[in-house]
Amino acid sequence: MIRKCLFPAAGYGTRFLPATKAIPKEMLPILNKPLIQYGVEEAIEAGIKTMAIITGRGKRAIEDHFDISYELEHQIKGTSKEYLLNEIRSLVESCVFTYTRQREMRGLGHAVLTGEPLIGNEPFAVLLADDLCEGESVGVLKQMVELYRKYRCSIVAVMEVEGDSISKYGVVEAKPLEEGVYVVSDMVEKPEPAEAPSNLAIIGRYILTPDIFEILQNTPPGKNKEIQLTDAIRTQAKNGMVIAYRFRGKRFDCGSVEGFVEATNYFYNKNLVN
Repeated sequence: MIRKCLFPAAGYGTRFLPATKAIPKEMLPILNKPLIQYGVEEAIEAGIKTMAIITGRGKRAIEDHFDISYELEHQIKGTSKEYLLNEIRSLVESCVFTYTRQREMRGLGHAVLTGEPLIGNEPFAVLLADDLCEGESVGVLKQMVELYRKYRCSIVAVMEVEGDSISKYGVVEAKPLEEGVYVVSDMVEKPEPAEAPSNLAIIGRYILTPDIFEILQNTPPGKNKEIQLTDAIRTQAKNGMVIAYRFRGKRFDCGSVEGFVEATNYFYNKNLVN
């Protein structure tokens, strides 16, 4: 039912300057694999085969990564290093990659709206590559796709956040529906800790119904004068039903240096064990 995954990847990655001056932040590697490849693999596990990527100026490396490099293939063909390309070859062969550019940086909501021609009139997933997730038994996106089959409405992934960190996130006001699942009544973008309606913070995994595009077209700029996806989903929650899902697994904020280092150490130690 969810055939397409939208990857907003047009941001500047300013928290990683100067590294991201010429390298897209989505191409920063955790060990030997770029962040966006982890996201594509998570989408494939969820049964999604079409990757719709919103890029911007200086982001050609993303397109080149999910393509064939004939010169590289020729250079390592028949050598002991040829197997290192097996994983990315498999991704390129099993998926369709589509691209469009976000010409202005006007917020996550605007990035999603930019992807409408790639998505069309159908429900879709949204994955922020710098939120690196690992599910407990299956990936976070697969958990959400299974939940969508049951409720057929927009879904946001949430996690519990304590203290002042809550002001970095969109936060939901919600009532329990079942274990780990909540019906959203309201959402606030980056509230002050004392004003947060709960400690359930939205992370970079969404399933959205296609009416979100019309709502985004009519959503005025909000926090930081940007078109906030949170504001549009809040309208969906007021007019219908939106679910918040407390996912099973780990999440690393690889948009920050601290989270990036934490993820690197985690996957390095995991590889040692395996």
